[in-house]
Amino acid sequence: MHTQLEHTWSQIQAELRRAVTDSTYHLWLAPLKARSLDGDVLMVGAPEEIRTWVADRFARVLQTCAAAVISPATTIVVVPLDAPLPAEADARPAAPPPRPSEAKADESFNPKYTFDQFVIGDGNRLAHAAALAVAELPGQAYNPLFIYGPPGLGKTHLLHAIANYVRSYGDGMTVRYTTIEAFTNRFITALRSSSVEEFKRRYRDTDILLIDDVQFLQSKAKTEEEFFHTFNALYETGSQLVVTCDRMPRDMNALAERLRERFESGLVTDIRAPDLATRMTILRKRVQHDGVQLASPDAIEPIADRITTNIRALQGALIRVVAFHSLTGRPIDRALVTHVLDGLYPGARPQQRTLAEIQEATCERLGVSPEALRSPDRSARVAWARQVAMYLARELTDETLPAIGRAFGGRNHTTVMHACRRASERIAADAEAYELVRALTARLQQPDADRGS
Repeated sequence: MHTQLEHTWSQIQAELRRAVTDSTYHLWLAPLKARSLDGDVLMVGAPEEIRTWVADRFARVLQTCAAAVISPATTIVVVPLDAPLPAEADARPAAPPPRPSEAKADESFNPKYTFDQFVIGDGNRLAHAAALAVAELPGQAYNPLFIYGPPGLGKTHLLHAIANYVRSYGDGMTVRYTTIEAFTNRFITALRSSSVEEFKRRYRDTDILLIDDVQFLQSKAKTEEEFFHTFNALYETGSQLVVTCDRMPRDMNALAERLRERFESGLVTDIRAPDLATRMTILRKRVQHDGVQLASPDAIEPIADRITTNIRALQGALIRVVAFHSLTGRPIDRALVTHVLDGLYPGARPQQRTLAEIQEATCERLGVSPEALRSPDRSARVAWARQVAMYLARELTDETLPAIGRAFGGRNHTTVMHACRRASERIAADAEAYELVRALTARLQQPDADRGS
């Protein structure tokens, strides 16, 4: 059995090598060891200093590679290297009790996005309270609930928190989460395959429908018509609808008036950028959750000082600090944090750049053409340039993922997410990549008059 486990694990390692860069594999995944395979549960041991990071950042790639080798039903559990095996402890982790509510999702719910993990501040207090009320009393509290605000402030977190709450305490209620992009793509597929009735059942046969990024419904006449009827069907049966958007309903000028009126018929609430105290609380909570060891309690203050408008960027900066600490062995103190931030988040507020300017600067530095970035070319040189440019677009602009994708040859938001993730992993593991992105960031944040050199 032990030999079989080793053989299986070697096959999974081969899949992992193909899925990530060499530096990422050797830094984060090579130290992992297969501990046991019991049915569909594979226990993977990780050194304590990287265990939380691996479980958080590489869960999906581990799951995908294990599924390719073993079976699609395989579940990965990341444990300490010296954790007792099921046979040793005679106590295989009990299967979770059956949930009373059924989850229906186009995209799976993130178990980390709960109400307990949501940091409340003045900018999001009403949105949090309304979302919790909806989760506790679907269809009775605020219906529909419309939450709007800029990207990266927690709207999606609240949708997943509602879903996770209903799954745990919903007493048999069904919940579905989707984005407008996924809704649109499924509707187009249904039209082409003559399966519209199945599509309707998919979204109307649910107690709670959670819709993300509804601003992208504008200028899609057929999809908007179908969404309007879906909205009405759910509302008339008492089902709960929760919608997020980057703007107020009345500011979606390309949307039909009747749909804007539907959105405004319930509670409309906003999420604003967190204040300093809230940003520090978010960082401290993440530090505690991930088991990050700080050399001093004030080490992370520079992150909260410099990153003021986007929670994703706030957490991303912390991840880069932890990665730099792992690579260099330096303690996480203010000096280290400031060093890492100086390259990507200078103290002065950077000048906003357009997507075209970011593409131009990246292409010039890496020797590819802007046309290549927008083309189907997937050669290593062009793919890396595209990943860097998408990463910088995500970090240095307020553009949404779909908007970034459109600027890169009409790619979808999942492609942008994948590119940003690959770039982030390479930056964390490769000093040359880190220096490249640092230099590009510094150049793009210079005033126009200083960018000639």
